Amino acid sequence: MKNFFTEFKNFAVKGNMVDMAIGIIIGASFNAVVNTLVKKIILPPLSILTGGLDFSELKFVLQEGNEFLPEVAIGYGDLFNVLIDFLIIALTIFMVIKGMNRFRNEAEDITNDKVETPKDIELLSRIEHLLEEQNKLLKQNNG
Repeated sequence: MKNFFTEFKNFAVKGNMVDMAIGIIIGASFNAVVNTLVKKIILPPLSILTGGLDFSELKFVLQEGNEFLPEVAIGYGDLFNVLIDFLIIALTIFMVIKGMNRFRNEAEDITNDKVETPKDIELLSRIEHLLEEQNKLLKQNNG
């Protein structure tokens, strides 16, 4: 039993559980940012462009309702709204990640003097350059 708790402690503290928890917390915060961005910044101009069109009331009625039975309908309008929201959120996330990748690529570019390259990237770049030179010399000697 002691071994089980030691193993769990190693998993929880040293393993991926901490990284996963951080990812979930950042993901939840990022979700709030994206939802606010979409609902408060992107959707209002789109609403003006579409004339305030709301798909949520669109439905295909299978059975009319009466005083005894409720209406039975397929509400495909909500699906349209969700799909439009999904596309807008996906496009927004794509643009944010594209911007983040551009900054990361600039930071990892060893020839870029504007941004300080992390030491591990610089070291790997030097090793890569040395291996390329070594391969050229080996090809010359063997060829």
